[in-house]
Amino acid sequence: MSNQKVTIPADLNSPPQYSLWLVKFIETYQKLSTDNLHLLADVYHQDIVFIDPMHQLEGFEQLKIYFNELYQKLSYCEFTIEQVIAQDSEAAIYWKMSFQHPRLNSGKVVSVQGSSHLKGCGDKVIYHRDYLDLGAMLYEQLPFLGRVIRWLKSRAVTE
Repeated sequence: MSNQKVTIPADLNSPPQYSLWLVKFIETYQKLSTDNLHLLADVYHQDIVFIDPMHQLEGFEQLKIYFNELYQKLSYCEFTIEQVIAQDSEAAIYWKMSFQHPRLNSGKVVSVQGSSHLKGCGDKVIYHRDYLDLGAMLYEQLPFLGRVIRWLKSRAVTE
């Protein structure tokens, strides 16, 4: 899965105002793939707390296992970082994730907007929480369930 990458806006390539942990995070996600998930150890603190809509993990070992399982199931994944707001040891990153999974959306690419709240400790990320629409990412991409959810959404708008 060496085709995974993060596209960084031009103004993030040499940001003197960003902390080392944030620059390392962005650079690592730019080149992250199933072939180099060991790079996560350069970014995440041993006591990382990672939260997304489906999981809450504590500790680097749990995070490493989660990423290994997640990336093995994807045939393509790319993050486009659209905006970064940083202050002191915290940052909010707004991104678009495009991914391809053989069992979702008939194997076609799915794109989802999201954001991450990050906290740094030293030169590593100690807290990472993702915010995204799980329905758009997962449930709406399943054949039967996707039709039901889209129908429910259309009914909610018209009534």
